Amino acid sequence: MNSSDTQFLGIDVGGTHLKIGLVDKEGNILDFQKEDTRHHRENPAGFGSCFVDIVGKYLEKYPQVEKIGIGLPGMISKDRMMPLEIPAISDLNNFPLKAKLLEKYPSTEFFLENDAAAAAIGEFYFGKGEIAENFLFITMGTGIGSALVLEGQVFKGSRGNALEMGHMLSRGNAGLETLVGRNGILRIMDNLIKSYPEKAGELVGQELGTHLLVDTAKAGNEVSLMVFKEVAEILSEAIVSTIRILDVTDVYFGGGISAGLEFMMPTIEYNTRKYLTHYYVKDLKLKKATLENNAGTLGAAALCFMGSGL
Repeated sequence: MNSSDTQFLGIDVGGTHLKIGLVDKEGNILDFQKEDTRHHRENPAGFGSCFVDIVGKYLEKYPQVEKIGIGLPGMISKDRMMPLEIPAISDLNNFPLKAKLLEKYPSTEFFLENDAAAAAIGEFYFGKGEIAENFLFITMGTGIGSALVLEGQVFKGSRGNALEMGHMLSRGNAGLETLVGRNGILRIMDNLIKSYPEKAGELVGQELGTHLLVDTAKAGNEVSLMVFKEVAEILSEAIVSTIRILDVTDVYFGGGISAGLEFMMPTIEYNTRKYLTHYYVKDLKLKKATLENNAGTLGAAALCFMGSGL
């Protein structure tokens, strides 16, 4: 078997960078590159055309690659040909991305998917330990992403973009992502520091960030632990509703904020078991996803496996 059968390119598209990994069938990242794309936003040719050219650069670098998976941070057409709503890169909205890629690189296969769904598929193919055939995947980072893997396939819904948990209305009719995405978490953190300065300790006067939150929680900071408890309460309410709708027993958590999952899990476990009946909780498994920082790149590469028989 030659390398073109066993090596794939995974491209995780972010708001400011591309993460690009050369990945083998076992989920090993053989080479990794990070490409700054901020300057492409001002390019007269448009971000989409610049992206197509960047792909060519990496096809030259890795001539053995015949399949490329691309994870995009937003909504995609059901046929997975075109980005529809990419809030972080609005220039990609309705850009015929797959058609342009195939036009320029006709001998290469391309697989487009929402980035949270790609991460879920990455967990399905490359995750460590026993991975369920059906699971809800929640990624917590700048925003809140989610996907349902159903018998090894992404559940797309009737028009292609099911499972946008981040946009579920939650407390005060605010979206879940607004409440407990990165900015929402930092607002909670700021409010609690102001409310409990005597408990905030080293947090007072610091530039707030999620790394600081995780590190201080690990050191036992009372306010940081309170932040995670509040985030977990809000998130668990959405999880309860989603489990009721999907009748799913396995929930995996990924993304940068999942580094603090150990501080959220007691509240998530308590609330889900409090508000769900025995039918739902008797087989319920809530756990951290295993791919961590490589989830986006490995997930994009794993898209090349979908329907390929690999």
